[in-house]
Amino acid sequence: MKSDDYVKYLTEEMLKYMHMTKEEKQQRKAAKPSKKSTSYWFGLVPLALKMWRRNRKKHNY
Repeated sequence: MKSDDYVKYLTEEMLKYMHMTKEEKQQRKAAKPSKKSTSYWFGLVPLALKMWRRNRKKHNY
């Protein structure tokens, strides 16, 4: 994609967003997935497993 095409695309998207009504923006925001989904928290799973294993070794279970 050429830089001119990219600038044109960004400009069109920005204008679409600017011409949306407040209700349309709220509907669009509500349609997006929440940040509280499991994929958002996936980064904590390895840390939790590491802490669990360390605690398990410490207490010799």
